Amino acid sequence: MTRANPFGDLGDFTPKSTPKPVEPQQIERLAADNGFPSRQPVAKQAPTVAAPAPTPARRRYVTGRNRQINLKASDETIARFYRLADERQVPLAELFELAVAALEEQGRLES
Repeated sequence: MTRANPFGDLGDFTPKSTPKPVEPQQIERLAADNGFPSRQPVAKQAPTVAAPAPTPARRRYVTGRNRQINLKASDETIARFYRLADERQVPLAELFELAVAALEEQGRLES
């Protein structure tokens, strides 16, 4: 059994019409009106002297931890969690381990 080539006989295919030429200015105007950014490179401006941007906190550590836990929390709780990790300069997983250990210790003290 042989298969028919789906592209074998396209001789009867013809486009319905030829596209009308469009002015580049019209394309630019339509793109700007509809919020489409240009892919053209932006001319680089001369660098200005400004204060250096603050370096973000380093949050990548090689720790040997290879399991993941996903939690949902409020924005405020997440901000507090990141702030605590940054203040202690520890990975997020280590802060989580410290919190779990503190809760376990608190439970032992209450018993």
